[in-house]
Amino acid sequence: MSTLVAKQNVVVELLRISPLVDDLAERFSAAGHALYLVGGSVRDAVLGQPGGDLDFTTDARPARVLELLDGWAEAVWDTGIAFGTVGAVRHGVQVEITTFRADSYDRVSRNPEVRFGDSLTDDLKRRDFTANAMAIDMSTKKLVDPFDGMAAVRERILDTPSTPEESFADDPLRMLRAARFVAQLGFRPAPRVVRAMTEMAGELARITPERVQAELTKLITGSRPRLGIELLVRTGLAEQVLPEVPGMSLAIDEHHQHKDVYEHSLTVLDQAIDLEKRDDPDAAPDLVLRLAALLHDIGKPATRRFEDGGGVSFHHHEVVGAKMARKRLRALRYSKDVIEDVAQLVFLHLRFHGYGKGEWTDSAVRRYVTDAGHLLSRLHKLVRADCTTRNKRKAAALRRSYDDLEERIARIQAEEDLARVRPDLDGNEIMRLLGIQPGPMVGKAWQYLKELRLERGPIPHDEAVAELLNWAREQGVTPPE
Repeated sequence: MSTLVAKQNVVVELLRISPLVDDLAERFSAAGHALYLVGGSVRDAVLGQPGGDLDFTTDARPARVLELLDGWAEAVWDTGIAFGTVGAVRHGVQVEITTFRADSYDRVSRNPEVRFGDSLTDDLKRRDFTANAMAIDMSTKKLVDPFDGMAAVRERILDTPSTPEESFADDPLRMLRAARFVAQLGFRPAPRVVRAMTEMAGELARITPERVQAELTKLITGSRPRLGIELLVRTGLAEQVLPEVPGMSLAIDEHHQHKDVYEHSLTVLDQAIDLEKRDDPDAAPDLVLRLAALLHDIGKPATRRFEDGGGVSFHHHEVVGAKMARKRLRALRYSKDVIEDVAQLVFLHLRFHGYGKGEWTDSAVRRYVTDAGHLLSRLHKLVRADCTTRNKRKAAALRRSYDDLEERIARIQAEEDLARVRPDLDGNEIMRLLGIQPGPMVGKAWQYLKELRLERGPIPHDEAVAELLNWAREQGVTPPE
């Protein structure tokens, strides 16, 4: 990106937001205060990627900011006022205005001792990266760039206004944020940033799991998460966040087609994202699919066995991997739904390899669909992404087999409505036919009929009744006459 293009992008962004904030800037100026557009808002403007929300900074103290917003904003909130931030909304656009900061950190936690400042340069210096340390004076529309952030954005370089050691000691989460910007924006970290991240990786232990998870989620859902993950592994930060990922570099995969399982998993992640975009270019990034792609083989190191003849096996690594994924994601405070969905995908990702050239019975196909449930479309993508062999003939054969399986699924779904597989008799009818009250036996009977349904497909009502009565007698239950 040339300097001219970058400046043109800023002008275009200013023209877009001027009608919204010009009168606000005039309010601040008339009261003797400055108002600057800062941070990611300016960075994104330089990149030509304007966002919806706007961040400002000012020399006005928070109480004065509240006064100046009165009559301009449609709504105001002060939940961040202790940190100098006041939020507001006008015409559907959210703004946050923060008083200049001159904080100091105890470097034990990541909580600053909040102090308000009087210098824009000092405020910008305390920010995480030079790309985020630019400001635009809303009165003059001039760029303020004391740390050469424009060049950093233009060259896609990630560096810090102060030394990286000072910046990361103040807030270790910035190291994880560096990897996130690499994944989201395609920036390259400066060598001194990489050195500091490597030397200070252990400092990330000061950060709460919830904050780590938030940054990791943004990284995984970035446009190129592989780059961010590789940086985490290279610097040792992954050992603090997802130690199972660098751990996969110990295991050579059974096909010897990749340097190690770690590289294979990154390739699967890339291919899963390609499939995600192919199906819907405008869809939001799929966190569950991406986590499953990255973690699908984390059980391999624990299950690696060297076989006679020089082979390597990883029997039941999907079972072990599902447990490991569940444990790690729980430690990172992911939601229960995300944890269970990712673990189930890891557990199921090998199931297809028993399909061969179509040897599965319709019963096996029904079970595959039923076990996948709402994850079926994601499982399709994960299984296809997991094919990373360089053997074109083998890859084509696997694609044809999975095409065949999907066609069979579609056919059986059309015939039997697999999305709602239920026993042919419901609980009330089971109790009536067997003459029993609600209890464990009803559940067992229901499960038996569901297994029968999966095995044989829909069966006539009279036949289902006969099967239930025969099963009940075998269980020692005498149905009423």
